[in-house]
Amino acid sequence: MENTNRLGKGLAALIDSKEIDNSSSAYNPNFDINSIEPNPYQPRMHIDPEELIGIADSIRENGVIQPLIITKDKESNKYFLIAGERRLRAAQLAGLKTVPVVIKDSSPQEMLELALIENIQRKDLNPLEEANAFLQMIEEFGVSQDDIADKVGYNRVTITNKIRLLNLPDEVKEDVLNENISEGHARALLGIRDETSLIAATDLVIKRGMSVRETEALVRKINYGKGSTTKNWKKSDKVTEKYSSILSKKLGFTANIIKMTKGGKVVIRYNTRDELEDLMGKLI
Repeated sequence: MENTNRLGKGLAALIDSKEIDNSSSAYNPNFDINSIEPNPYQPRMHIDPEELIGIADSIRENGVIQPLIITKDKESNKYFLIAGERRLRAAQLAGLKTVPVVIKDSSPQEMLELALIENIQRKDLNPLEEANAFLQMIEEFGVSQDDIADKVGYNRVTITNKIRLLNLPDEVKEDVLNENISEGHARALLGIRDETSLIAATDLVIKRGMSVRETEALVRKINYGKGSTTKNWKKSDKVTEKYSSILSKKLGFTANIIKMTKGGKVVIRYNTRDELEDLMGKLI
């Protein structure tokens, strides 16, 4: 229980003097950099090369000020990085042979948790990287969403919403990773159940530079009218047939206006994602 509480406080609890003096940790100011293996549970998928070069330049001039946190694997006797991936890569880029480290006894779960906490505190993870790490904690280590929320300082709803992002199509995930759309945009787009429509809507949002609110309005327009059942439909008459023909010619797509018991319904057919995008461009 004590260890879990310390995790929730972040990395500061791991590198203060008391922690270094603790029997579970040891400080080494000149540890062989080539003996450090990457963290197999690192949640980060990408590090900006330009940012890394900037850190390397700083390290050449000032050295590594904050020690890396590593752990020794009992089975292989290898040393794995827990936290400080950017500093490690930048130190390697700067040509350093040794770096300061805190060697700490850690389980695989703690390796993931601590790397996750560090990145969240530095705001270095994108939403999908966070979501993948949260899902791994749940599926691999059996951690509840409530416990994850306590550890990383989010509320449970935030954890749930981030994990939902993993349901996005791969094409849309790429747009999130590349920061073409924000987490807010992605959550709004999840309201579109049809994958083809969701991908096309994402492209439209990016091309038009839509805000999150505008994206939510787009999703409502795409979903409008869904859910009506065919038992309420009635045959079209000459008037609806006439306007169906006019609408089809105007849009360049097959359109049908269907009379119903109350009001009616307009159905516009498309076959491909490009056609849907073209159609939405004409309607909005």
